[in-house]
Amino acid sequence: MPTKDVLRDLEVLFKSRYGLIHLDTEEPDRALSLLRHVADRLPVPLFTWSRVEGIHRVDRPGKIFDTKEPRKALAHVAAAGIPAVYHFHAVGAHLETDEVFRAHLRVGARKLEELDGALVLTGSGLSFPPDLSPLVATVTLPGPGEAEYRDLLGNLLRDLSRRGHVEVSLTREEMASLLRHLSGLTLLEAEKVLTKAIVEDGRLAADDIRHVIEAKKAVVEREGLLEYYPAEQTLEDVADLARLKAWLGKRRNVVANPVRATEFGLTFPRGVLLLGVPGCGKSLSAKAVAREWGLPLLKFDTSNLYNKYIGESEKNFNRAIRAAERMAPVVLWIDELEKAFAMGGTEDGGVSQRILGTFLSWMQDRRGEVFIVATANDIGRLPPEFLRKGRFDEIFFVDLPDAATRKEIFRIHLASRGLDPETFDLDHLARGSEEFSGSEIEEVVVSGLYTAFAENRTLSTQSLERATASTVPLAVTMGEKVQSLRDWARTRTVPAN
Repeated sequence: MPTKDVLRDLEVLFKSRYGLIHLDTEEPDRALSLLRHVADRLPVPLFTWSRVEGIHRVDRPGKIFDTKEPRKALAHVAAAGIPAVYHFHAVGAHLETDEVFRAHLRVGARKLEELDGALVLTGSGLSFPPDLSPLVATVTLPGPGEAEYRDLLGNLLRDLSRRGHVEVSLTREEMASLLRHLSGLTLLEAEKVLTKAIVEDGRLAADDIRHVIEAKKAVVEREGLLEYYPAEQTLEDVADLARLKAWLGKRRNVVANPVRATEFGLTFPRGVLLLGVPGCGKSLSAKAVAREWGLPLLKFDTSNLYNKYIGESEKNFNRAIRAAERMAPVVLWIDELEKAFAMGGTEDGGVSQRILGTFLSWMQDRRGEVFIVATANDIGRLPPEFLRKGRFDEIFFVDLPDAATRKEIFRIHLASRGLDPETFDLDHLARGSEEFSGSEIEEVVVSGLYTAFAENRTLSTQSLERATASTVPLAVTMGEKVQSLRDWARTRTVPAN
């Protein structure tokens, strides 16, 4: 939602006599700037409160005596009896624990309803108790848009150029990429990271995007629900999966050239669901996509999602998706999707179903550039809503590797450990590892190395052959389940191999 739409919505709420408004944002300065415009249009005076200064009118000097304490500040609002907009920030803790504060808030809101004014509380994810929720109207202030970041950068370059020479060596596409990567940072955070990037060497270039990504990494780590993964693997490290690679390659151009893509009528891709046999490269593909596309990779660890306290799981989920949107453009990796949203059972009191509904709505309506790579092993536990067209751009099935792919997997894992693959009989090893997954082949190499090290000799084809013979692959131990998955996927998914 553009800022001008938020401005219009706020004006409508004031004229509709809502005495209590929650402006959902982490940027009180942007919120205050927006409220200035609203107050000018109404027109009414605008007051703001802080713990340090208490209440003061924004267009006049001086403070209102003895209003630093939140309860006293609200008591003043009710006693003043004038039509005005009052801005309060960072009062979430009082909403949750202070009944007297909530009583003052209720009285002040009721009073302002009669006077064509309102109390505006700013903060992210404020929770209102049942006695206040009927009085509250919530409006979400979206993060800064490209135009705001561009204005910020222009002002910053002018200011820094007065102190010394600043070289800007960015193409049109590189500038667009820089501004897109700033998405999700507050204007204050963006100003700090851009200033640091420019001051370091007196120039602004494409490689300064790394400063932005590092700043976003700090944001993710602060939230604690998403894991930032360094994107080290490339698609060359993933054997075969030719159809998946071709599909991703076509969409890479959209990510790399967003301006041209928009002019062409294309939007940011939504995501893929990778179903298949465990250990066949689904998770590795998620990591490789981020590296190939030059985007940060976030892992949504669903084990941290659920909380024993009522309502906390939903809050955790909302915080996680907000953090992902702040990092955009980004690849969001959700491993073993079925474990987070398992179908059936009511032992969690319906929490998983409520989160599922929220997640599906977000997938359908999200506007941020978040590319989802979700993986699943057990299709029987996956809610059918995920399989409907439109949730993901495509659903791929990752099968066990064929002989040529197994040969390539042996080559990759031997080379990654400093061994020369050409000194091994890779064709023989590939034939002897039928129905092995990629991860099982890797374990064969690791097991052979342990044995060779213990026996103080070099690794050989025979060592790997013995390690293969002593391994029973999952496709054998769970043959019926693997075959059932293959049968299901044959007519419902696109082969990734």
